[in-house]
Amino acid sequence: MAEPFPLEPSLWAATAPAAVATPPLTESVTADVCIVGAGYCGLSTGLHLAERGIKAVVLEAKEPGFGGSGRNGGQVIPGLKFDPDELVAMFGPERGRRLVDFVASTADVVFDLIDRHKMAVPYTRTGWIQSAFSVKAMPALEARAAQWQRLGAPVEVLDKAATERHVGSDQYAGAWLDRRGGVVQPLAYARELARTAIGAGVAVHGNTLAKKLERSGDKWVVTTASGATVTADRVVLATNGYTGDLWPRLRQTIIAANSFQIATRPLSDNVRKSILPGGQANSDSRRIGLYYRLDHTGRFLLGGRGRMGEPTHPHDWRHLQAMTEKMFPQLKGAEIEFRWGGRVALTRDHLPHLHEPAPGLLIDIGCMGRGVALQSAMGRAFAEYIATGDAAALPLPPTPVAPLPVHGLNELYLAAFINWYRLLDRLDAARAG
Repeated sequence: MAEPFPLEPSLWAATAPAAVATPPLTESVTADVCIVGAGYCGLSTGLHLAERGIKAVVLEAKEPGFGGSGRNGGQVIPGLKFDPDELVAMFGPERGRRLVDFVASTADVVFDLIDRHKMAVPYTRTGWIQSAFSVKAMPALEARAAQWQRLGAPVEVLDKAATERHVGSDQYAGAWLDRRGGVVQPLAYARELARTAIGAGVAVHGNTLAKKLERSGDKWVVTTASGATVTADRVVLATNGYTGDLWPRLRQTIIAANSFQIATRPLSDNVRKSILPGGQANSDSRRIGLYYRLDHTGRFLLGGRGRMGEPTHPHDWRHLQAMTEKMFPQLKGAEIEFRWGGRVALTRDHLPHLHEPAPGLLIDIGCMGRGVALQSAMGRAFAEYIATGDAAALPLPPTPVAPLPVHGLNELYLAAFINWYRLLDRLDAARAG
């Protein structure tokens, strides 16, 4: 796999607190649980295990938050791509309702962790907006809001005028507002999760690439690139869009697509107050969706799908700058200060996948645009499952590792679909105009 775009040019790396020391593993150790991947899921799993008195060692190839956890848009979104009624239909009344309850509370896990551990994480919790790019997209958003309202969630539908007031753009037919959501500085959150986990007794080792995973008697042995090993009763793999070949064919179960982002220099007060004045983030209903928000420094940032290959030139982000100026004319000419990207793990069924392919091995893969909240809560669920053995602690049933057919061609198909969907979005916009 090609080397990911460096983290250093991102807005988040420029504004996050300093990383806690996570020295490489140099000597072989034992633990109750070895966790591979120091993103939200891995760190949350380690922290919640430590709170239960279970010894965990976390191995990270780079540094905590280097992957998608430090490169995303920082939107804290409860729920999944599917609506509550759909989840119940897919998984049945009992399992489906448990899953709905789980995803309804994922954002709570993030903000509870930040507050309880006094994490130095800039955040706002005034909600998340999903806007309708066209009139024909409104019925689906209205139905989604109605389902959550029936479950007691603090959500509301916004008409076109209210959407324009909330967003600051006249491009949308309407929206729904989910007040459970919010925004965080995502790398700050990852680094503070690492600091908190270490303070609770978790050993976190950065620059420690896990190279081999094998069973030895009733234990698992994880061998690192330096030769040092971790011997543990259980192993958790939580590498998502940066999954390698540690477990056979796991990488072939997802498409590791690029999500690109740009951020302006801090905006003037009058411009800043004209965009998302309530402090929410917005995701829109385009087939190739855009997401955007203001950060705690007053910068406007916008993200969306990028080219499948790794970015090599500022031109790789120009489609995002063009959309910024189209939706917000007040940003025309605003200087783009940061450009960055990261890999997200896409699954074929648009659900996160849990696997337990061997006794004592637990795998979590697939964020589907909900990583901040979903993976924080998944870590808590993993810790409960490991501590109690109660399968009901897992929000989804583990499934077999099932590679995508002709995986090597799937990235080509996805690139073609992205271009096709962008064309359809442009046609929809032209008709609406």
